[in-house]
Amino acid sequence: MSGTTTHKITSAWRKSSFSGPSGGNCVEVAEVSNGLVAVRNSRDPEGAVLFYTRPEIDAFVRGAKAGEFDDLTS
Repeated sequence: MSGTTTHKITSAWRKSSFSGPSGGNCVEVAEVSNGLVAVRNSRDPEGAVLFYTRPEIDAFVRGAKAGEFDDLTS
């Protein structure tokens, strides 16, 4: 038996308006049928997709807004 789970993406992939008018390379997010949030790298749309719960996404976004990851950006 495979350990792979299939999730159905139920919305269009979205990325931040900060990625610029040309699209740029960015993290994209989409809703999943079971209430999860899918995350992928726009540079590799056929690559790996990570799935997070809404509380996990909420915690990450709150941390980003609070500047907890500012040391990781240029």
